[in-house]
Amino acid sequence: MPKEFTHIDKDKPHMVDVGDKIETKRTAIAKSEVQLPVSLQEFVADGEIKTLKGPVFQTAIIAGIQGAKRTAELIPLCHNLPLSKVSIDIQLKQNLLVEILCEAHTYGKTGVEMEALTGASVAALTIYDMCKAFSHEIEIKNTRLIKKTGGKSDFNSAN
Repeated sequence: MPKEFTHIDKDKPHMVDVGDKIETKRTAIAKSEVQLPVSLQEFVADGEIKTLKGPVFQTAIIAGIQGAKRTAELIPLCHNLPLSKVSIDIQLKQNLLVEILCEAHTYGKTGVEMEALTGASVAALTIYDMCKAFSHEIEIKNTRLIKKTGGKSDFNSAN
């Protein structure tokens, strides 16, 4: 059976009706990476980037959580979901690669993939914003869904 776009009905966009769906626990984990230039190495201490603006990763965690909570305001056809959990984990890996994981949970009729993706993306953008005065050679990359559970099907990527 061919797949169809869920947000298009008779050639016009619409919000998907989830009224008849069964409520289940829904979870999603999304990942984004930020490649920092070597020029930022001097600001790294104890796995954090410390600037006059404040601790970059701690600020990005708060921004990512806020972004996940506001997904329905940013993505036009997303449902406003009662999130029961949003967490952001930021790790500084080798060669100044920053790994951001955003996990979102709800109990409802539609999934939280967009909330997890938005949370990871906003955290990445916050890192860029706080570090851009030092370099514009910061690269945000590989934003993707890692895992989702609940609803019709589960998803788990290879990484």
